[in-house]
Amino acid sequence: MNLARAIHFDESDQMVFASPARTGEWCISGGFEFSDWGEGDLTGKQRQAFANGWFGLETGGRVTFVAVTQIEPSELAELETLLAQHFVTYYGAPSIDAARPVAREELFHMADLCEDHDPNTLLMVARELTEAGVREAFRVIEPSEAGLDQFAIHGSLDDDPGHDHGHSH
Repeated sequence: MNLARAIHFDESDQMVFASPARTGEWCISGGFEFSDWGEGDLTGKQRQAFANGWFGLETGGRVTFVAVTQIEPSELAELETLLAQHFVTYYGAPSIDAARPVAREELFHMADLCEDHDPNTLLMVARELTEAGVREAFRVIEPSEAGLDQFAIHGSLDDDPGHDHGHSH
């Protein structure tokens, strides 16, 4: 089974998110945080978390890129408890057990998203507010396209994600 871990290529997430995720922590989309947001909530660093942030399951922080990674069932069970606890702490769920089904659903939604991708595939999320609520779109960057070997050496990302990395022009 696949899930995704937070990955950082540079320090930018430290600047753009009020609460950045930790490198390597398991992530889900975490769109639930924005379910009742309106335009008025979309300011400053909150706006960045809304627009492009994945949710880190350990820190509750946000990250721009996640990398698909295989996960063991035992780890998944731990994440379910972590997320259920988050729902109790921050969303008023009555108990961890009561929150488990929702936590499980969030994790399986993320697992579905990662299922057909090779390890180290990068995923990005883009959210927008529509009449019908929050719309999430996902962008996939294949390991070969991303040129991860280059990042490992230089550790920098072009500011514009629209550039085609790893190919000579």
